Amino acid sequence: MEYQAIRDIKPKHTGQGKVFTNPVLEKLTKSHAAIPISMLVGFAAGFIYWGTQVSALSAFQYVWLVLSGLFVWSFFEYMMHKHLYHMLPTNQIKGWIQYNMHGVHHEYPKDKTRLAMPPVMMVIISFSFVYIFRFLIGDYTFGFTPGFLLGYASYLCVHYIVHAYQPPKNIFKALWINHAVHHYKDPDAAFGVSSPLWDYVFGTIPKKSQ
Repeated sequence: MEYQAIRDIKPKHTGQGKVFTNPVLEKLTKSHAAIPISMLVGFAAGFIYWGTQVSALSAFQYVWLVLSGLFVWSFFEYMMHKHLYHMLPTNQIKGWIQYNMHGVHHEYPKDKTRLAMPPVMMVIISFSFVYIFRFLIGDYTFGFTPGFLLGYASYLCVHYIVHAYQPPKNIFKALWINHAVHHYKDPDAAFGVSSPLWDYVFGTIPKKSQ
């Protein structure tokens, strides 16, 4: 199978893509966004509670660590979207990863079952972050990781809203427009879903003419 760069994928307004031929594995790739969002919020609350039992972090430290986690998430989201999800399929392995992680979503942007990472992957990813952050920053992870996971949850919320509903007349409208441009006009722009901050920093904000 030959894989296309995402910029060359033509979005379809109906239907669903297929990742696995095995029906059980295929089922595991789908989920309503509310499930992983709820999981992330629950994990974040659980890690904070865990931290209050095993660490000496103060309330002030929790506040700035959570805010730091949210900020780092926004950068991670941008870089992951731009450089991993949109990597060029220069070989079969990269093509498979790119299409199954993100290309299928660009091909079928109206498929509500693939607007968020499925629960099994969400558990693996969340606890991977915990172990990585615990190794890097020790007990600070009990505040930083919840902020990071809440950033992830906010990304999933915004992503679901902009795909499932008409543009609202509030702060989400600009995010909806940016993401619509990303899908239907210029997939090499507007990589920030929950925030346009890093698009401004790196010059990938959509042009006003779009």
